[in-house]
Amino acid sequence: MLGRLKTKSIMLIRSMLKEGMSLKKITLCITLGITLGIFPVLGMTTLLCTLAALAFRLNLPAIQLVNYMVYPVQLALLVPFYSAGSWLFDQQGLRISGENLLAMIQNDFWGSMTSLWNLTLYAIFTWTVICPILLVVLYLSLKPAVSAINSYRRQRK
Repeated sequence: MLGRLKTKSIMLIRSMLKEGMSLKKITLCITLGITLGIFPVLGMTTLLCTLAALAFRLNLPAIQLVNYMVYPVQLALLVPFYSAGSWLFDQQGLRISGENLLAMIQNDFWGSMTSLWNLTLYAIFTWTVICPILLVVLYLSLKPAVSAINSYRRQRK
């Protein structure tokens, strides 16, 4: 599966290069797609990536494709973001699990909605703290890889 993902990623970069996108825009598109794609609120990443594509004049289908490719990562990072946010804001008493969530909602619907809202805000804050660091690291890491793919493509012509 990882090999297939690598192949799809390289094909995406090659298609963007064929369209005439600059290396900087391709790298920014992938970086923003990954960073916004792990936003800890399900369903919001499509909107965030669309806004980023419009703001930075990036290829909308490409950034959305990257966003959808990191969806499993987003799901895997939901619990760490919620846990870190809960820890940062000293809300250790709120443990969310399937059974616990159902019991919370049955016992006190509005109280549980408030708690979940707060936990979501704490997770968003945690993502916001990590986001700038992730953007810089990803951009600097991906820039040489995109350049190498471009060089390889030119050599094959």
